[in-house]
Parts: sequence; C-alpha cells; structure tokens
Amino acid sequence: MTFRRQIKHTTYVFGSLAELLAKASPPRAGDRLAGLGAATAEENVAAKLALADVPLKTILATPVIPYDDDDVTRLILDTHDIKAFKPIASLTVGEFREFLLSPATTSRTLAALAPAVTPEIAAAVSKLMRNQDLILAARKMQVVTAFRNTIGLPGTMAVRLQPNHPADDPVGIMASIADGLMYGAGDAVIGINPASDSLPRIEGLLRLLDDLIQRFEIPTQACVLTHVTTTLQLVGKGVPVDLVFQSVAGTEAANRSFGITLDMLKEAEAAARDLKRGTIGQNVMYFETGQGSALSANAHHGVDQQTCEVRAYAVARAFRPLVVNTVVGFIGPEYLYDGKEILRAALEDHFCGKLMGLPMGVDVCYTNHAEADQDDMDVILTALAAAGVTYIMGIPGADDVMLGYQSTSFHDALFVREAFNLKRAPEFEAWLKSAAITDGSGRLLPARADHPLLAQSLLKSKALRSRRPA
Repeated sequence: MTFRRQIKHTTYVFGSLAELLAKASPPRAGDRLAGLGAATAEENVAAKLALADVPLKTILATPVIPYDDDDVTRLILDTHDIKAFKPIASLTVGEFREFLLSPATTSRTLAALAPAVTPEIAAAVSKLMRNQDLILAARKMQVVTAFRNTIGLPGTMAVRLQPNHPADDPVGIMASIADGLMYGAGDAVIGINPASDSLPRIEGLLRLLDDLIQRFEIPTQACVLTHVTTTLQLVGKGVPVDLVFQSVAGTEAANRSFGITLDMLKEAEAAARDLKRGTIGQNVMYFETGQGSALSANAHHGVDQQTCEVRAYAVARAFRPLVVNTVVGFIGPEYLYDGKEILRAALEDHFCGKLMGLPMGVDVCYTNHAEADQDDMDVILTALAAAGVTYIMGIPGADDVMLGYQSTSFHDALFVREAFNLKRAPEFEAWLKSAAITDGSGRLLPARADHPLLAQSLLKSKALRSRRPA
C-alpha cells in the first residue's frame, strides 16, 4: 500500500504505513540515525497531511510488522476490542484528532475507548498534534490503579522514591528513603535499581524495604528493579515481593534482547498476584520503557522509534500494571538529542500511554552528554503536570549516583504540587499526616531530628549492613 500527497508541484510518495508514520514524526536523533525520518520539513508536512487522511480502519488492517513475524503484533490484533472500536471506526486520523480535542469528549468516553486504540493508531494521531494538543487531550484521560494505595485519581500526582546506591549499601539507601519520605515522596513506589543482580543481594534489599513498610505501616509498595526471572526465583523462595518489574519494548526481537517473552511476563504476573500482598488492589506489575530501545537493539523492523515505543505499551497493557514509566531521556542523545526532542517525546509517550489505558508516569531525565540541562527538565516537568502525569521520579538532589543520570528531585515534586494544587495518593496522604510529616492540608511540617522515621530507620539499616550479603 502506498500513500501520496502533493505540495505545490512535488508529489511525495510513501511506500508503506511504516514509512508514512516515520516521515510524519517530528524530527529526532534516533530516526535520523536509522535513516527513517523525513529528508526535509516539506516532506514532513506532506507526510502529516497524507497521514491525516488515512482511515483508522486502514491502520488496523495494516500492521507495521507482519502478524506472523512478531508476537507483539499478534498480541495487539488478537486483543483488539472491536466493540469499543465502533464509535471511531469511520474516522480518519485527522478526524480522530478533532474527536480527542473536542470538549464533548469526556474522560469516561476516553476510558471506554482505550481497548480499541492500537499502538499504531495512538502513534499516528500523536504525530498530527502540537505539544499543546498532547497536553490538553492527555489531561482528560484518567487511569486508576491500586495495590496498597490508589494511584491516578483526578487531582493527584504520585512520586516514585528512587534511593539508588552505587554499592547497594543499606545505610545509604535508607538515608535516601528517609529523606524522600520526610519530603512526602514515595506513594507510587519505593523502587531500587540494584547495582548487583546477585540473588542474595536482591533478597536483602527486598527484605529491607518490606521491613521498613511493615514497621512504619506505610501504605505504599516496594520494588527492586531486577530482571523478571530473578524476581520469579525470589517469589519461589518466599521472599516478600510486592511488584514485579521488567523493561519492555515494542517488538518481539527487542524483548528477546531483554531476555524476556510474553509468556514469561504472564507467569510473573500470576505468581505475584497469588501472593496477595496488595491491601486494596492487585495491580502487581511495574514496566519501564523508552524511545530508542528497539532501534538500539537493531530490532525495529524499519519502524520509527516513537511507534515502536507505543507498541511497548500494548505489551504493558496486557498485564494490568500498577505503574508504567517512560524513562524518556535516559538512552541518550543518539535517540533524543536535546531538551526540545526530550520534551516532545515525553508528551507523546504520556499521551499515547494514557490513550491506551495505562497509568503513565515519566522519568523526566537526561544524560550528561545530551544537549539538555535542569532548566529543560523544569519545562518538561511543568508541561507534564499540566497534562496530568500519573507520577514522576523523586531522587536526592535529582542526581542518581548509581545510574549516572539527571532526573527530578523531591523538591521538584513539591514545586509541582504547589503550582498545580496536586495531592498525593489519598492513603499515603493520610499516613503522612498521621506520621507528623505533613499538616492537614498536605504541606510539610518542619522536620524534627528525633522523628522516629529518621532515628529508627537508620539504626535498623546499620544493623543490616553488618550482615549484608556479598
């Protein structure tokens, strides 16, 4: 199938839907690197105009990666909700954009529509949108999940407390956790990226987090972001596992490069749900994604990096996650070159994930060799808050000393809450008040050096360090 559009005396021909989607994408480093993007601004405009006229039915019938070649494609098409698709089945991509932006289209309408939206449909409509369109449409989308607290309610924004340490030292980790909790962060998840993947080390970290949560009766969930196969082994040993983490991508080949299959994720979800550790819900999966992962694995099948990214959301959607996080600037400037490209990708990812029914968070971040700085992150964070982002990262000083990248701090979360009048997860908000960390309005109280959280948590971590596994 080919697509055509004439501008003045030039006719632009796009030989496939994948090519059309790639040429319609806003410029970004990864597509340039792969030779997929539009050669000129005029070709980019021609592709957008041609894409606007494509019926949604055509996109549904034209997989960018063949059904027989890719299990993600099979998942997308086999789980597509035809009944939910009927209200938009007659629309073109351009008309779908107008539908999403219409004041008559409500949050309830969009929630009912989510099972009908394939990744290619979401990616296509996002390519026709300005940044303000992505913000306005995403703001109407609400996705609510639960484990020990409720995430995604209107007027709320959660924070993942990320207390990484380059040596997995319990004292350093607990100091960061105590710091974050005293700033009111941690309702999305307390999640550690381990420096080592050794089974004893991961088990020690999980027990450390579980002890803290149980001792202080914190209504939140813990996760050590290790490979899903490691987590399955630990579940089998009876180790306290709240959430199963895994990085996922939008093609079978890219997921294979991560060492995972869809069946493996299904097994992990079932194992975690069987533990019944959630008190108010059983959304037990935590996924991370990022534009460029399929391209970096040479597993993109000629599909642009944003469309590949949105296909990863179909993988995540199949397993009813508590949270999904696009680590938007982490892969580096080879894929998103500067602050402008990172901003665009963040808004696209958040919009597309929410449109497909996912509880979408964004790690507003960059690597030190990217053409970006913390001022860029402030702009991105503010735009995402306006768009209703589900959660962001909370890292001491915004500087991850283990992963070596820049993200958002506990203070950044306070800024967003103040500027947009955003609350925390309600159960967590109530706990902060009962723990004398916040007042009745959710504002921080002056920290006391003798606060039990500071004294007891650090004393406990020192005891644990003396028997930390190698």
